[in-house]
Amino acid sequence: MNNTALVTRYCSRIVAIERRAVLTKECYRSEIIKFLNFLEAKKIPLETTDAAVLVDYLDMRSNMNKIESRTTAKAISALRSFYRFAADEGLVKDNPADLLEIPKRRMKLPEVMDKKTIEDLLGMIDVSTPKGCRDKCIYELIYSAGLRVSEASGLNIRDIDIKGGVAKVKGKGNKERIVLFGREAAGQLKNYIVNARPKLAGAVNKSQALFISRNGKRLSRKGIWKNYAKLACLTGTSSHIHALRHSFATSLLAGGADLRTVQELLGHADLSTTQIYTHVDTAVLRANHRRYLPRLSTEEI
Repeated sequence: MNNTALVTRYCSRIVAIERRAVLTKECYRSEIIKFLNFLEAKKIPLETTDAAVLVDYLDMRSNMNKIESRTTAKAISALRSFYRFAADEGLVKDNPADLLEIPKRRMKLPEVMDKKTIEDLLGMIDVSTPKGCRDKCIYELIYSAGLRVSEASGLNIRDIDIKGGVAKVKGKGNKERIVLFGREAAGQLKNYIVNARPKLAGAVNKSQALFISRNGKRLSRKGIWKNYAKLACLTGTSSHIHALRHSFATSLLAGGADLRTVQELLGHADLSTTQIYTHVDTAVLRANHRRYLPRLSTEEI
């Protein structure tokens, strides 16, 4: 079996058996292609590979591609998955990737924007055009409902209940969840669906996708990223659209929401992922300090 056929068979397995998300499949596919090309260049048969070979491969990736700990962890996960497949297919006897230690990820505080920054950012969009109306609707919905970009891209018209302020989204691992959005997002959705989307769709377009491009096809997550990056560059704010989701989470916690609620709304499988949002800015800390311990207020010193 050549490498192309091997990768195709492997990708079919991780979707059908391991139930991996499409984005995870593409990530693993890319990594395994790099690994098999590495073996081919070194003339190392797959069946003879051991942990030392995998370490050499990861060192190569680190030196040539300057990958960080998070990417290294994903690469190891991909290798473990691939070797499970290879063992089941009788191509190898064991899984040398199990001997690799996944590096600890450095926890970075999420990048957030305050309400005024977000309002200024969204206020820069020209909503007189169908594209501008669509983009403002997307960003408002991502912020209001805490969506991932892929979740916004994957929405269909039938997934939205504007009157009820709820939407059904597919998150990681194709897990469905219900999200809530506010009146501003509802207003933007209604305006987009009634006035802008028909102009983008054209007369005969039958796409069920909620957000579509100028050619009437579903707007990809890359398309959403690129459009946001252009807007962020013009306004001098963050070029990372994920900051809208981060801002949603931190605003909820600052407003008194409990971690479990935020976890459900964000679609996190593990509560520890949500806990990173428990950081609060110094202004909130100071306000709470003065509220609950007034005798220790710095104003009295």
